[in-house]
Amino acid sequence: MPELPEVQTIVDDLNRKIIGRRIKRIWFDIPKAITIIFADKYGKMRGTARNSKELKRVFEKEIKGLEIIEIKRRGKNILIYLNQKPKTKNQKFLLLIHQKLTGHLLYGKWQVDKVKNQKLKVKNLLKGPLEEKVNNYIHLIFYLNNGWQLGLSDLRKFAKVLFGPKEEIEKMPDLLKIGPEPLDKKLTIQKFKSLINQEGRKIKQVLMDQEVLAGIGNIYSDEILWFAKINPLKPANNLTVIELKRIYSAMQRVLKKAVKLRGTSISDYRDIYGNSGSYAGKRYAYQRTGKPCQRCQSLIRRIKLGGRSAHYCPVCQL
Repeated sequence: MPELPEVQTIVDDLNRKIIGRRIKRIWFDIPKAITIIFADKYGKMRGTARNSKELKRVFEKEIKGLEIIEIKRRGKNILIYLNQKPKTKNQKFLLLIHQKLTGHLLYGKWQVDKVKNQKLKVKNLLKGPLEEKVNNYIHLIFYLNNGWQLGLSDLRKFAKVLFGPKEEIEKMPDLLKIGPEPLDKKLTIQKFKSLINQEGRKIKQVLMDQEVLAGIGNIYSDEILWFAKINPLKPANNLTVIELKRIYSAMQRVLKKAVKLRGTSISDYRDIYGNSGSYAGKRYAYQRTGKPCQRCQSLIRRIKLGGRSAHYCPVCQL
């Protein structure tokens, strides 16, 4: 699943490419991924196969002509802010996209064709990275007024899309329940210690909890704990002040480096141009089972923790 560095890379790229563009129309074949929230008109309209035509009609009607004015990241969510239509001057809209396990947004051009049995096939029209198979599971397209498109490639079809008035989307648990941002200057070492020290769970579980900290997942929790020399199984409320400082420092170091390297592309993640991130070649712990620790040469070990994997050095990370 794309984590903070991957989502931030996509947000930064989209801010450079699609600000000021207007949405002309949409296409999708995953209605279950889409929820539209207009309390005063439609209430909450969740996508299902049975109401996909009505969902598309409402979605397109409400989003058509809106201008993309700003794009932000909150945790693992991509927030696309849209300007008001002329008839609703005081209202702004928000498109929230959570890419989930295998989703990633792409900037390109596609053609949707009918094939046998009236099924639809999405054809990539550009040469280069977008031709890679991992980029060819397009299930949602926003057509922009410059002739380009914003597409969502998602092999497993787990992505989530929320759309509606800004104030409606901002009240959703998807945003309200997220913890502080790890790279926010407001998250001081003192605030970080107070967050972590009250948790009795294992430290890796705490780092990955989006209600404690926003945006850290399996990849970067392993990397952070390797740099901090902390065992992933250690209870968070048993960590010393020195250990907490090491984790805080490692968190800043790892996440900033991963953003600079444009994320990790071990699996499905690609940037908006279809390119891989470079952090995969710089990993010290994540998915390095059986390989030498780059500090002490002991073999990296993999264990199960709450249904997830944890990778660590049994010698360095005591």
